Amino acid sequence: MSGTTAAARRTGGWTPWLYLAPALVVLGGLLVYPIYQLGLISFLEYTQAQVSGGEPTTFKGLGNYATLFEDPQFWQVLLATVVFAAACVLATLSLGCALAVLLTRVRAVPRLALMMAALGAWATPAITGSTVWVFLFDPDFGPVNQVLGLGDHSWTYGRYSAFALVLLEVVWCSFPFVMVTVYAGIRAIPGEVLEAASLDGASQWRIWRSVMAPMLRPILVVVTIQSVIWDFKIFTQIYVMTNGGGIAGQNLVLNVYAYQKAFASSQYSLGSAIGVVMLVILLAVTLVYLRLLRRQGEEI
Repeated sequence: MSGTTAAARRTGGWTPWLYLAPALVVLGGLLVYPIYQLGLISFLEYTQAQVSGGEPTTFKGLGNYATLFEDPQFWQVLLATVVFAAACVLATLSLGCALAVLLTRVRAVPRLALMMAALGAWATPAITGSTVWVFLFDPDFGPVNQVLGLGDHSWTYGRYSAFALVLLEVVWCSFPFVMVTVYAGIRAIPGEVLEAASLDGASQWRIWRSVMAPMLRPILVVVTIQSVIWDFKIFTQIYVMTNGGGIAGQNLVLNVYAYQKAFASSQYSLGSAIGVVMLVILLAVTLVYLRLLRRQGEEI
């Protein structure tokens, strides 16, 4: 009997993988092969001449990475990307969590109106939302300048004002995901726990920090990692709202920088190298974040 049970367990252990096999095959085709091609091109001499077949493709090894790391503009763009993505993530999480808590405090009609408005922003395509925001802050016809009495002030002329404008658009289209997800998590918390904390005299901030946040940790991990990935690889909003990266490239982020290198300059190998660097950074951030959360969970 024991041998039969052990065999059944071994057989049952493969059952989940059999169900997951079709999805894994699709993901392998959509993710693994493109990543392989990206890494391969980053080690080659791959410009327009090689694309058209005029010159043979040559292996450069780490030469493209050396060229990239010796370029001062790359480090400036990397720093700007990190700072901008961090600001977007913090703003998105703060607004999304605050509105999720607000949804639990208002009545059904205001809650439904807020959720419908938020989901409308979430469902808007990035290029459409970016175009609308550019119109709203247009120096000649935008209603924002007219209401504020700023005349023909251009929000995209200055580096920081342009980044701030893009940040507002990114938060506008990103916070609904955080809001809805965290709201669902809050609804799953037993009401007795929150009522007990309130009876003990805890403030709303203390209830969130000491009761809700620890219980919502798995959900917060998901929305944080998703926000980091989305905001670090932003392309459409920057490209549309700053007309390709701003004046003299003052609003470049890594994705737009890679696009300029690969397609505007036909340096496909350098563009691929930038893509590999972005992939490594995102994997490292995700692994470190998960490790820290696991350590905190063990300490608790």
